Amino acid sequence: MLDIIKAVILGIIQGLTEFLPISSSGHLMLGQRFLNFQMPGISFEVMLHLGTLFAVVIYFRKDILNIIGSFFTINREEKFAHRRKTGMLLLVATIVTGILYFAFQNKIEHIFDSTSNTNIYIVCIFLSVTGFMNIISDKISINRSSSYELGFFKSMIIGLGQAFALNPGISRSGATITFGLLVGLRREEVAKFSFLLSIPAILGAVVKELPSLAQLPKSDLVYYLAGSFSAFVSGYLVISFLIRMLQQKKMKYFAYWCWAVAIISAVLITI
Repeated sequence: MLDIIKAVILGIIQGLTEFLPISSSGHLMLGQRFLNFQMPGISFEVMLHLGTLFAVVIYFRKDILNIIGSFFTINREEKFAHRRKTGMLLLVATIVTGILYFAFQNKIEHIFDSTSNTNIYIVCIFLSVTGFMNIISDKISINRSSSYELGFFKSMIIGLGQAFALNPGISRSGATITFGLLVGLRREEVAKFSFLLSIPAILGAVVKELPSLAQLPKSDLVYYLAGSFSAFVSGYLVISFLIRMLQQKKMKYFAYWCWAVAIISAVLITI
């Protein structure tokens, strides 16, 4: 029973931190370390991400259907062209992330061992970097472009930001939002682009881990499902909150959180 509670807690952490710019991977590593709850490999983390995948798909279902539908219509209205362009730019950013992931896969996955004090220190450093990205995102004011106006080069830069967030402690949403703002995306659109960009990334991780998930012992399945469901619920509830904070330029509060967690965690594993 205690392990189920821990799995649910980690699922809630995943749901909140996947979309808030404070790094889900970093918080999950710290959570597993301090809750003393370890599952072999990264299958548990992937299952939690599956919960947040459902959250973002349901929340942005209309946008997703519009983008997909635009590729199957001969309608020449401008709005359909804009949706197709957005879909292509999301694909370009995803390809950049995928290439960099496969290039550095072994090194990245090695850092996810939360039993290593060195890795925890690395996570704390990356959390501090995430904090600075949140501060920067509040100060960026060159927000004039819609997502379909980005162009391939700027979408590649956002994909580079998402690849940087493969490191635990670097927030995926924080990095893609900051990079998106830097290339000129409007605040009201950058969060949506970031969330939509997470879908193929999470889906790819799930597909990659399918063989491991299929071989899960039945005794562990309840932990995976409990964690995934709690990640879905908490993730869905937090999306609109982040969008409001971003539009109101209050990302600095997430920076304070990242710095506090980094300092406290580093102290706890040192003493």
